[in-house]
Order: sequence, then C-alpha cells, then structure tokens
Amino acid sequence: MRPVLDLRVYLVTDTRLCGKRGVLETVAAAVAGGVTAVQVRDPQASGRQLYELAMSVRNRLAGTGVPLIVDDRLDVALAVGANGVHLGQGDLPPPAARAVAGPDLVIGWSVTDLAQVADAHRFPAGTVDYLGVGPVYGTATKTDAGPAIGLIGLQSVCAVAAMPCVAIGGIDDTNAAAVTTSGAAGLAVVSAICTAADPGAAALRIRQAAGW
Repeated sequence: MRPVLDLRVYLVTDTRLCGKRGVLETVAAAVAGGVTAVQVRDPQASGRQLYELAMSVRNRLAGTGVPLIVDDRLDVALAVGANGVHLGQGDLPPPAARAVAGPDLVIGWSVTDLAQVADAHRFPAGTVDYLGVGPVYGTATKTDAGPAIGLIGLQSVCAVAAMPCVAIGGIDDTNAAAVTTSGAAGLAVVSAICTAADPGAAALRIRQAAGW
C-alpha cells in the first residue's frame, strides 16, 4: 500500500556537498535533527553507483520511519525497494512511471509554473503524489535549474495544486517561515543541511523556523 509521506523537512542529498563526512553520516545526523524524508540525488553517479548509495541510505534509515526517495531513476528506486521516486520534467513521464511501478510507489514531480501544474492535473488520478516546486530562491546546487520563481510564484502554484507542494531552492532557517506561509507543505533542503558543520542542528533550526 502506498505510504503517506511526511514531507515537512525533506533532505535532498548532494554527495559533493556532504564532503568528507559523507552522505550516510549526513543523513543520520539530519534525521536525528528532525528530517522527515530523504531523497538520494547524485546526477554524476553511474546507475551502479547510485544503486549502491541508495541501498546504503536505505539500510541507514531502517527503523527510523523516514522514507527513502530516489531522484530521477525509477529503475534504481524499484531495485532498492525505495518508498518513492522523484521525477523531473526531462525524466520518464509520471504516467509511464506509474504504469511500471504500480500503485504502491510514491511519485513526486518537479514543476515551476502553472502550465506544468495543469499537466499534472491532466494525469490519471493517483499518478503524482506531490509536486516539487521551485527554485523558490536562486541556488547553485542544481546547475540546470530555471530562474527563481520567488514566493509569489510559489504561492500561485500552491493555491491551485491538487497535491501537496514541496518547495525547493535556496531554503534555510532564515526563509523557512516565509516559504511555509506561502503554502508549501514541505521544505526540500540541500546545501543548508549538507554543508552544515552539524546537519542535525541545521535540520532542527529549519524545522523550528517553519513552526514544526
């Protein structure tokens, strides 16, 4: 049965930004600090490397109740038994992913504007579980990200979307409250946690700033 995810503090891993501490220790500390979902993302990794990383993260998350989501790669998500996959505009279309994955896998989809939200609404019911919306603020983490949509753009998407929206792009403890006030059900965070000296403390600050 498809799980209902707690998307409030949604860590997106970055292998490079995690540095010498590594992804696994960063994830463990962040979960201890209050992260509620973890997406494994490493666009530079081969399929085999991503599989091994995702499997290691899955093992580290065992017993925590925190779900694992794999970025872009449906095949890897299914192979490691992840809870979900997150797809971008250039990835496998969500209806095709749902046809392969069946009803039990959570599927997230990245959008930046109202036209893409309308596309999501035209998918068969139950295709997409949540939308990743952004970038809200400018970010260098994702080099192919479009221009920042700002809080007004986020508000416009959240106001019409039929599924929960997870905001991404430049989010940290200084702007978390403004982002949640704009309608986001969750905050996807990369650098503010992955580069922090104490990822757990960083996650806790973000969660507290958002009022969670």
